[in-house]
Amino acid sequence: MLDSRALPKAELHLHIEGTLEPEMLFTLAERNGVKPKYPTIEALRKAYDFTDLQSFLDVYYEGMRVLRTTEDFRDLTIAYFERVSTQGVRHAELFFDPQAHLDRGLGFETFLDGIWEGAREAERRFGITSHLIMCFLRDLSAQSAMATLDAALPYRERIVGVGLDSAEVGNPPTKFATVFDRARAEGFLTVAHAGEEGPPEFIWEALDVLHVARVDHGVRCIEDQQLVDRLRRQRVPLTVCPLSNVRLRVVPDLAHHPLKRMLDLGLVATINSDDPAYFGGYVGDNFFQTAAALKLSDEELVTVARNSFEASFIDDVSKRRYLKELESATDAARA
Repeated sequence: MLDSRALPKAELHLHIEGTLEPEMLFTLAERNGVKPKYPTIEALRKAYDFTDLQSFLDVYYEGMRVLRTTEDFRDLTIAYFERVSTQGVRHAELFFDPQAHLDRGLGFETFLDGIWEGAREAERRFGITSHLIMCFLRDLSAQSAMATLDAALPYRERIVGVGLDSAEVGNPPTKFATVFDRARAEGFLTVAHAGEEGPPEFIWEALDVLHVARVDHGVRCIEDQQLVDRLRRQRVPLTVCPLSNVRLRVVPDLAHHPLKRMLDLGLVATINSDDPAYFGGYVGDNFFQTAAALKLSDEELVTVARNSFEASFIDDVSKRRYLKELESATDAARA
């Protein structure tokens, strides 16, 4: 039987700010002279009883206040890679939220240098490759997103793509059509959160207006058979985050998660952790708990892992290397 936690995999939906564990939050608060809203780690963890996406975002942005220096972002990034180095991750594509930091007065180089340095150090220490994807906050204006894109252009060699995250309801992808057109013209790949709390129509918009290469979340696609047919036919990857969907009340529990149905329908679904410090598990934990709840077969787990590499933005040579490693690990487990 396969060890789903250790199975070679890529993580494609991970917000680096969402890996800020309570212990690190309090360490950085003391380092930077920031008074946390919650007086203790226990009180902070109690705030993780979320009712929806917005209730999470309120805590998420509050926690970010302790991130002040390049060293903070570097430490945060290395801590993430150290955790997933024991969970089979071979490649990770990290989201980061510039507007959340620029609006606090940080310079672009402060957070980008820290994340970049942490990722490079992690590659040396753990052998995990990575890409960075800059996300626009969809509850802010398109003008703010465009200004953020302008600020990112001097660093474009470090950023492989742009994405769209934060509060989905009331903020359709079409709001950012001009920004994404400009981003593609500048050579960035595009992804977007769609179909988590928002309707299937938002997935259509992400495909037809933003021209995304991947849909982040996308679980509500199964409400629209035409959309399912298109996603299957065009092999559009979906970066699904099961524990996140449970904690944010998108689904009642893992046993009712649509991932298995998505696989049965032939969709290119992957498993990811989203904001693991807040949602109760990193990517290997998501694999393990989801497999148990949905009774996923070894073949289905291998399919999900294979999807993760095939859906990644790594070059073809690296992709073949990782897929060969996955095949070897699968053969060894079955021997």
